[in-house]
Amino acid sequence: METKFDAIVVGTGISGGWAAKELCEKGLKTLVLERGHMVRHIEDYPTMYDDPWDYKTGDIITKETRRVQGKQSRTGYTTIESSKHFFVNDIEHPYNETNRFDWMRGYHVGGRSLTWGRQSYRLTDYDFEANVKEGVAVDWPIRYKDIAPWYDYVEGYIGVSGENVGLPQFPDGNYLKPMELNCVEKQLQSSLAKNYNDRILTIGRTAIITEGTKPGLGRVACQYRGRCRRGCPYASYFSSNSSTLPAAESTGNLTLKTNSIVHKIIYDKEKRRATGVEVIDSETKEVYNFNAKIIFLCASSIPSTSILMQSKSDSFPNGMGNRSDQLGRNIMDHHLGVGASASTEEFGDKYYLGKRNNGIYIPRFRNIGGKTNRKDFLRGYGYQGGGSRNGWTSNIAEYGAVFKEEILKPGEWKISLGGFGEVLPYEQNRMTLDYSKLDKWGLPTVTFDATIKENELNMRKDMQQQALEMLDAAGFKDVEGYDRDYAIGLGIHEMGTARMGKDPKTSVLNRHNQIHDVPNVFVTDGSAMTSASNVNPSLTYMALTARAANYAVEELKKMNL
Repeated sequence: METKFDAIVVGTGISGGWAAKELCEKGLKTLVLERGHMVRHIEDYPTMYDDPWDYKTGDIITKETRRVQGKQSRTGYTTIESSKHFFVNDIEHPYNETNRFDWMRGYHVGGRSLTWGRQSYRLTDYDFEANVKEGVAVDWPIRYKDIAPWYDYVEGYIGVSGENVGLPQFPDGNYLKPMELNCVEKQLQSSLAKNYNDRILTIGRTAIITEGTKPGLGRVACQYRGRCRRGCPYASYFSSNSSTLPAAESTGNLTLKTNSIVHKIIYDKEKRRATGVEVIDSETKEVYNFNAKIIFLCASSIPSTSILMQSKSDSFPNGMGNRSDQLGRNIMDHHLGVGASASTEEFGDKYYLGKRNNGIYIPRFRNIGGKTNRKDFLRGYGYQGGGSRNGWTSNIAEYGAVFKEEILKPGEWKISLGGFGEVLPYEQNRMTLDYSKLDKWGLPTVTFDATIKENELNMRKDMQQQALEMLDAAGFKDVEGYDRDYAIGLGIHEMGTARMGKDPKTSVLNRHNQIHDVPNVFVTDGSAMTSASNVNPSLTYMALTARAANYAVEELKKMNL
């Protein structure tokens, strides 16, 4: 078994796939390590063609599923019968909660790139400059101009559909033709244009091909099947499995090893460099070492930081790169589950074609200057949601012939606006390792202690109120607000546990995603985030990864690593 490589990538999700692609295409012999099992494009999507009636109970979360995937089921949708196999067994993969933390994840090739929501937005300088302007946490070491070319590069490769709208707080990009709004969404869009001068409605920007093709395994335009989370046989949406990993493999430079739990990075204090990783075979529990010139940690925020915490040595008694005591701190997410919904008796003669796996988006309109600034909370939020018709069986209490007649009629139109807000980076929101509670591989389990605070709670009040007002102004009926139970993690955007920064005393990573004290180790997943913004973060992870990989290769050529 080959043990020496130019580069090692830990993880095969969105950032790991990009690291593999970029490093392999630049000529590096690259070992990619995945702790879970193999998932091959199409071949290993077992439910991609299933219908609800193919399951005894229908496509729901069953009692047995809640028993073994209790925490994974907290979303209410991830562990339905058609997608539960892409999320972990909570009994086999335990964690601890000082405060409730919803850690949703899957251990397999592709990770959450198979199940992500595909919403793809850019951060802007409103985000990169917010911390320093407001005196919150630490300053980002980069600005929009540093990452903008990499956003362009990533969008062009993966395929993002959407429209440019010309808002400074919502940067435009390189988009395929947008998906269409339906009639109730257009009504709300028209109402916003008429009644507000600070907000617009657009279709979501999503990593789904709407025209032509993109690189990968037969990637073609969306068929509007509405079954993305099962794995797409048409590869219409971007995933590691259908795009970046095949690109890496085609170079001949990729070695992919599954069932490989990386738990430690090996450090040479004389060279002041990492020399490799220590791996536990998840099936046999044998231990292996692999060596490389550079290492990319892309296992997602919590696992990557866990690896760094476990990488203790004389040089790093509290974990690799933890001179700042910031490893595991500043956990962020996006808070959601608050907004409003409504209905309308109009448009009874209209429906939509197919199942558009995308929604509407109302960009941030709070705290961006002038009259938009609030005194009760910092930062901002956007809205995601959309309009649809109720199920065809709604409110049918009849049987026989009447039932057969009524079931042919769709229900009324509904529309909803769900707020999606920024969580500030609080140092006390953290994860730690519990060595008294070990998993089946003898590794410490993670304990979470993180909550939203007054800033987010105040923001949620405004998120609901503005949703109510916008739906009411548009003339919808039965307008009702909601504020559902939320805990950090439920947005499935956990981040910030090994933040970037300018000063090694207050951060873990520099502007190139290198560990300050170990320059040949790069961390490019959600761990690196210095603040959360209020938009879905995956596009930023991809752009940071491509940028860091390019830098790493250049530094290798210069013999700096």
